[in-house]
Amino acid sequence: MGLASPTQAQEVSVHQHTTAKAKVLDILKTETTTIPGTDTQTSMQTLQVEILNGTEQGKVVTVENDYLSLEKGEVFYLLHTVDRFDGLDYYTVSDPYRLPVLGFFVGLFVLLVVIFGGKQGIRGLLSLVVSLFFIFYLLFPGIMHGYSPILVSGGVSSLIIVLGSYITHGVNKTTTAAVIGMIGSIIVTGILAFLAVHFGRLTGMGTEESVYLNFNTSGSIDFVGLLLGGILIGLLGVLYDAAIAQAISVEELHRVGPHLPRQFIFARAIRMGREHIGALVNTLAIAYVGVSLPLLLFFYTSAENLTLTINRELFATEIVRTMIGSIGLVLAVPITTLIATHLLIRHVPRGDQETIKEEKEALTHVGHTH
Repeated sequence: MGLASPTQAQEVSVHQHTTAKAKVLDILKTETTTIPGTDTQTSMQTLQVEILNGTEQGKVVTVENDYLSLEKGEVFYLLHTVDRFDGLDYYTVSDPYRLPVLGFFVGLFVLLVVIFGGKQGIRGLLSLVVSLFFIFYLLFPGIMHGYSPILVSGGVSSLIIVLGSYITHGVNKTTTAAVIGMIGSIIVTGILAFLAVHFGRLTGMGTEESVYLNFNTSGSIDFVGLLLGGILIGLLGVLYDAAIAQAISVEELHRVGPHLPRQFIFARAIRMGREHIGALVNTLAIAYVGVSLPLLLFFYTSAENLTLTINRELFATEIVRTMIGSIGLVLAVPITTLIATHLLIRHVPRGDQETIKEEKEALTHVGHTH
């Protein structure tokens, strides 16, 4: 028995669904038809397919396919629907069989990380596995068992930050500074996210998957909390990169200039952090546009007023998510840098006053050297 999709879950009282792998034996007919009620044309195939597993393994059936053009010999997932009223069978194309392609790119990613990342790359992969373990075996079950999505997300985020950072970068003061900086940034941005969701009157029900999930769980999930939890989890990647970079910057600057006091190390690290902020904020915004490109194009081609479009919960949620992520990134730089300078530079030397004066003058004019 295959897993039912959200739409199928709503129809379970009327229809019975099973999903199995199938193979295209022959393409009997290909034609272009018009989708009923529209002027949009689509390709329609009549396929002869063999079911490869499940209770109907070996059975050959004919399938009308207007979802995705398939080729002879191609393997795909076949959805078998049985109407409980009249007992009729319906076969439709569910999805292409993508697992070999996905497996190839996952393997390529792991190989490249090991080759070019070395031990650090392997530790990063281990950290990724631990993070996924926490998400699948703590976050998801915790939310589904009725615990507060905010508390569960916050707890899982903290575990991912602490264990993931120490696994990847080792147990040292630099990692500790980054961890404290990330946790501090998440607390501040979490408060801002709560205020944005509360005053923006966001319900967390702006997408179809949220509506389906609400039906599947009989309304037992707090979707406002789930939205906040999702924002917190989404912050991790951005904050992790910025915090680790700032902590390492402070460490390296202190090694190169051990004669420099904290304020100069802080100022130099902040200078480096500004460049990082400029690059990552732009990257973050573009990444969100890339993920939502079909939706953005849909509204771009509609006649709806722009302000009305932006005001819709679907767009408002993504704007809040992007802004909170960007704010978290910006705050992570000074917070982590301040913590790192105090944690890594315990004794402030008086230093060579002439050298310090030269460093101060260089720092003052650094913005004019481009």
